[in-house]
Amino acid sequence: MSGGRPRIALIHALAHSIAPINEAMARDWPEATRMNVLDDSLSADLAAGAGLDAAMHERFQRLGQYAIDCGSDAILFTCSAFGSCIEQVAKRHAAVPVLKPNEAMVADAAALGLRVGLIATFAPTLQSMPAEFPAGAQLECILAEGALAALNEGDAQRHDALIAQAAMDAARRGCGVIALAQFSMARAQARVAAETGLPVLTTVESAVRALKRLVMPDLIRHP
Repeated sequence: MSGGRPRIALIHALAHSIAPINEAMARDWPEATRMNVLDDSLSADLAAGAGLDAAMHERFQRLGQYAIDCGSDAILFTCSAFGSCIEQVAKRHAAVPVLKPNEAMVADAAALGLRVGLIATFAPTLQSMPAEFPAGAQLECILAEGALAALNEGDAQRHDALIAQAAMDAARRGCGVIALAQFSMARAQARVAAETGLPVLTTVESAVRALKRLVMPDLIRHP
């Protein structure tokens, strides 16, 4: 940590994740120095069926080591579908906070004790993320079909609208809180809240709060 400014490595597997977390960090933790690392072939390979095999784990180990070699005080991975890979990075670098993108939001959602509408735009996320919730958590997992494709095509409004539709479906199923499972979805938070009338958690905001608490606990106690 140089001059009291922690260096936070933000490792992305999806280009759309970069802006939301950097905007949140600049707004909520400007004291931190951000280091962005992108390998969008990770999500592309996973979507193509690569799986979280030994080769994928090794790719994450190399990314984690690179962040450490660059002097990072903490690492935040920003793609939700690589849980076991990130856990192994955290195990190897136990002296440094290594966060999965969703673990802070999962904790925030579980603490509310409500039925959670877990919305994603990337199908593999809904395969891996439910297991990260505590046993007994009530989940409604819904894929916002077509939303990620719309974002890839530059149609952010349609992206947000499709997420809001999925959230409304979750509300009709009795959910008391909406959890947006990916960093790229944070931009839809206000619309989802307005249309559902429910509290809406994002991985972005929860992750920044958790990082601050872990890296600079005195900053939390004495803002």
